[in-house]
Formats: sequence, C-alpha cells, structure tokens
Amino acid sequence: MLQTECVECGAALELPEDVMQGEILTCGDCGAELEVIELEPLTVDLAPVEMEDWGE
Repeated sequence: MLQTECVECGAALELPEDVMQGEILTCGDCGAELEVIELEPLTVDLAPVEMEDWGE
C-alpha cells in the first residue's frame, strides 16, 4: 500500500500499489475528491470540478 494524506483535511490515505496517474479518489474522512497528480513522488491534489454539460 502507498500512503499519502488528504490535501483538504490531512487524513491519512492508503492507496493501492496499482494506482494510476490521473485516477480520482475520495477521502474517506471528508469526502473530498482527489486526483493522483504524480506517482513519483506520490502527489494528490483536489480533483477539478466537472461542470455539467447541458448540451450547450
């Protein structure tokens, strides 16, 4: 298991060894959606908010 911390609340996160760059994760403590930015070193940041596309 890989370990890092949530950038929103600081909670410890355990990620599987096969986590991929660009993967979206959810913090079990605060519910923040996090994106894996880099694998070496393991870096996560808040995931970009997807805007709804209403067919415009």
